[in-house]
Amino acid sequence: MSVVRTHHVRVHPLPHWLDAHRLLGVPGFVLEPLGDGFVSAQAQLPRAQAADVAARLRGLGFGGRRLCCELTPALDRSVVRGARTADARRRRDTSVGFSRAGTRLDAEGRYSLTPEGLALWLGEQAAGRSVLDCGCGAGGNAIGFARAGCRVIAVEQDAARLALAKHNALVYGVAERIEFVHGDALRVAAEQVADLLFVDPPWGGDYDHLSTMLQQLPLLEQLLPLRQRFAELWAKVPPSFDPSSVPDASARAVFGMAEGDASRVKFLWLQTVRRSG
Repeated sequence: MSVVRTHHVRVHPLPHWLDAHRLLGVPGFVLEPLGDGFVSAQAQLPRAQAADVAARLRGLGFGGRRLCCELTPALDRSVVRGARTADARRRRDTSVGFSRAGTRLDAEGRYSLTPEGLALWLGEQAAGRSVLDCGCGAGGNAIGFARAGCRVIAVEQDAARLALAKHNALVYGVAERIEFVHGDALRVAAEQVADLLFVDPPWGGDYDHLSTMLQQLPLLEQLLPLRQRFAELWAKVPPSFDPSSVPDASARAVFGMAEGDASRVKFLWLQTVRRSG
């Protein structure tokens, strides 16, 4: 009896704004348009690579649609189990939250904090503009913007979390660039002036990994009507978020920086620009 050594792998639907080749993680995939801004990817892969791709993409969705990974022929159960175990081990090597000693996090911050390197990279994209950070939490994004030379107004309704943000900003030596405000983000955004409105709405570790819509992120939904007060609105949203639920928004998938999550989408960077006239 012959042993199957290769598998035909088809992955779909993949949104056009997603770097499909980086997500898939192995060479050989050919992209084909599906319409509505989505594509499919197909490749003939050795068993080990096919199993790895299937394990990494299991239970994911992008652009509001569930991702399908079809393998022909199907993999043996032992191969599937081995690939999932290897993927779980790989995920332990993940992008670092805060790297400096002395920082403090609460339970929510341990899973929701933007990795330090990605927060700094995002700050560098702001090019020194003034930023209103609505819902700053433990301060990861505010510190990233401040380290990149931005002036930041960081708003947080939870006093304990705001205290964490202040402490962490001191650890990173950027407290003088951040004005911390204890209050309701919606009220503050209606009054404050800044170039950029940044929103990292709570979505936590239990968000819907297959499809997330605007209504599931109430803070972002409530702040959207105020976006015309700012030159731009940026939001950090789950990988499964559907950008089409925010009119005139563009999206970019942001991948991890460590070896273990280099092919894993950490969040979507959503951008809208103020309409003229």
